[in-house]
Amino acid sequence: MNMKQKRKRLGDLLVESGLITEEQLEQALKEKSEGQKLGDALLQKGFITEQQLIEVLEFQLGIPHVSLYQYPIDSKLMNLIPKDFAKRNSLIPLKRDGEKLFVAMSDPMDYFAVDDLRLTTGFQIETVIATKDDIVRAINRYYEVEESINFDDIAESSSTKKEEDVDQLTDEDAPIVKLVNQLLTIAVQQRASDIHIDPHEDKVVIRYRVDGVLKTERTLSKNMQNVLTARIKIMSKLDITETRIPQDGRIKKTIDFHPVDLRISTLPTIYGEKIVMRILDLGSALADINKLGFNKLNYQRFLELIERPNGIVLITGPTGSGKSTTLYAALNRLNREDTNIITVEDPVEYQLAGINQVQVNSNVGMTFAKGLRAILRQDPNIVMVGEIRDQETAEIAIRASLTGHLVLSTLHTNDAILTITRLIDMGVEPFLVASSLAGVVSQRLVRRICRDCIEELPPSKSEINIFQRRGIKIDKVYKGRGCGRCNMTGYKGRMAVHELLTIDDPTRRLIMNHEPMSKIREQAIRNKMIFLLDDGLLKVKQGLTTTEEILKIAISE
Repeated sequence: MNMKQKRKRLGDLLVESGLITEEQLEQALKEKSEGQKLGDALLQKGFITEQQLIEVLEFQLGIPHVSLYQYPIDSKLMNLIPKDFAKRNSLIPLKRDGEKLFVAMSDPMDYFAVDDLRLTTGFQIETVIATKDDIVRAINRYYEVEESINFDDIAESSSTKKEEDVDQLTDEDAPIVKLVNQLLTIAVQQRASDIHIDPHEDKVVIRYRVDGVLKTERTLSKNMQNVLTARIKIMSKLDITETRIPQDGRIKKTIDFHPVDLRISTLPTIYGEKIVMRILDLGSALADINKLGFNKLNYQRFLELIERPNGIVLITGPTGSGKSTTLYAALNRLNREDTNIITVEDPVEYQLAGINQVQVNSNVGMTFAKGLRAILRQDPNIVMVGEIRDQETAEIAIRASLTGHLVLSTLHTNDAILTITRLIDMGVEPFLVASSLAGVVSQRLVRRICRDCIEELPPSKSEINIFQRRGIKIDKVYKGRGCGRCNMTGYKGRMAVHELLTIDDPTRRLIMNHEPMSKIREQAIRNKMIFLLDDGLLKVKQGLTTTEEILKIAISE
């Protein structure tokens, strides 16, 4: 009986320790899928981090937790537990002590797995808790060493006869095939957005871009370059024999139960072909508008914009600022049975159920403008144009919005107000811009502070200064110390910072009268527009990101 009293339910413990609220617990219990563990449901909703969950479980179960980031794992133990079993049950052996085998598990309550282990290894099993991420990383690191890819084989075979070569590039057990799969798996686990394969004079460097920052993952010897390039080209159906012109292709693959879409681009350099693989994780692609990190006021304004019956809504920012994600989140929100949504994109990034998506193909003369013209004959309510690149596309988009369509698109400009100048510079008449433009969202991505190693700090003099200039009072800032979860960077994941300009009647008149941008800016300030810098600083104040991250993206005000 006593034991029963001691074991509190996980949800109650989390509420008691102030990590989640009663409402969040109710919501997670109500919305979790059949058979899903409460902890996993809370993680999925982002209410808690894995580290917080582990610390509570440690207390609840009385089982210690470890961080595998620098744990001295005994790699000889990998022979005891097959890789598949370790992966499937999310566990890894740590050390052996006489008759005891210490095993790190993400779910130490999985008695079946523990039983299986005891029977197959003959040891008494002692469990400790580690996060799923940690375990997956460790499995990759240690089991790879064990089934280490024989690089000499790869190098040797890259100089053999051509017929064998092709077999070696397509056989699932060939060392090069394993190597490429391993590179992809690790990239997906680290949440990388791109893999760069850079040929140098005497080596090949592989780099991953994680949260917007490139880091070298590993260096391979020069004699592996040709066979590595050939394997990737075969996967993406490119011409292996052509090495002098750029090519691009795509690969659809499931990595670690994630459906992933890879965009491949090759570029001939003086040391051979450089390859960049862009990773689109189809599982996490479709964000909900609530999860885009909009400030409350901006969120309301954005919803009003996209729920209009007509007009143009533009999302702007440099390459890689999350414009597509915001567009898709908006389309997802608008995707109802009673609306006909058609998109014309180059290329179609994510396939959306119930939306008609058209791909631009310049080889056959199918341009944005041509696609857009055809779309308008298909009785759409909402049209999404991947990007407005020229005057022709801009004018058709504007005409479409004036004839009762809602048009969503993107443009490369630095801030919301400059977008108006950009359209006029493209050759669009100011009166057309004024009458059709409903609003502009300009955005950037900044790194999020890792929630597991976040700490409070007093703001520096210059920080106080920056905040004061924008009229914001600040008494503490936050920073990530750096831990195993975030690869010692102090950041994990990214979030968007926005500014949103709505075009009201006074602004329309200013545009029609060719007034300077400073006047439009004054009007925006009267409308309580939140500028990029302010939205960023408010997010620093909330402890979501750091001042350094905001200063990287803020244009001097």
